[in-house]
Amino acid sequence: MTPHLRENVALAPLTTIGLGGPARYFVAARSRLELDAALRWAEERRLPVQVLGGGSNTVFADEGFCGLVVQVARRGVRLREESGEVLCIAQAGSEWDDVCRTAVERGLGGVECLSGIPGSVGATPVQNVGAYGQEVASTLRWVQVYERASGRVRRLPAEECGFGYRRSRFKGPDAGRFVILSVALALAPGAAPHLGYREVAEQAARLGVSMLAPAEALLAVRRIVLGLRRGKAMLRDPEDPNARSVGSFFLNPVVSATRLPALRAALGAAGAELPVYPAPEGVKLSAAYLIGAAGFRRGDARGGAAISERHALALVNRGGTARDLLRLAEEIQDEVWRRFGVRLEPEPVLVPFDPRGA
Repeated sequence: MTPHLRENVALAPLTTIGLGGPARYFVAARSRLELDAALRWAEERRLPVQVLGGGSNTVFADEGFCGLVVQVARRGVRLREESGEVLCIAQAGSEWDDVCRTAVERGLGGVECLSGIPGSVGATPVQNVGAYGQEVASTLRWVQVYERASGRVRRLPAEECGFGYRRSRFKGPDAGRFVILSVALALAPGAAPHLGYREVAEQAARLGVSMLAPAEALLAVRRIVLGLRRGKAMLRDPEDPNARSVGSFFLNPVVSATRLPALRAALGAAGAELPVYPAPEGVKLSAAYLIGAAGFRRGDARGGAAISERHALALVNRGGTARDLLRLAEEIQDEVWRRFGVRLEPEPVLVPFDPRGA
């Protein structure tokens, strides 16, 4: 089978941040056979391969990508009952929010707080996407993957995916080994919505969500979450310049609990207000708080990149370049490290330009 390749395809329009040069080759694979053919074609020519989902968590270099960019384009969402649960099987190319909307409209709990997150289904297990107290790992039953070395299709149960805070085996030790084809989520019929996040719980209390029937409560919490995301410019909106981002650019750092006293002292008077959350490896800190304490403010710009006016963790494209964005990110990282000894790690995939792939 010959893959339907295109050459010199602009990548910026395929990402939410709108940055990056062209892909030397590009293919939208709508089946496993098309995917297999494209990957074998690239392997024969020793070309690097980059898998692209919905483009909401990827920054390409200004020079572009000197190999093959593969977008898994197969779509579809179906539901089936299984042992008192409803299994939602979604193809990797489907829009993630279509899954959330379908679940909530059917009265199925488990992903209502993940509503509005831009991007494709296939990208969600890679990052173990999470928001407002929920994450994909809490409902994921299995992931169907294509193993690039063997060409086999495998089904990996959730316990084999190595999930942690914004991480998985697909992002860590097995990065590049698999291409995700579909996911299965175990959703709960008639479940009450998740209210483990303060902002969501406060609005739910004001609206009397606890007095509603479960299906209506799920819809109400989805509306609350979408409203919160809209207020932070975290929804797709071509009219909102603050939405030209990849969402949160930095992960919330995790440190040992023994470091807290010194860190609070370094923060001075602001140290007492440092938000701290429990984490398996210690305590999780608020990256947004540290950025503000390091002297950065919403709207601060460097060249054609800026900190969002709505959310301190979002870096936005104001008509600049990927270099502008990365320089601003590095400046923030360096200053937070200099002042507090905490290293902020980028959350998006930063795809470099490698001329050896030319």
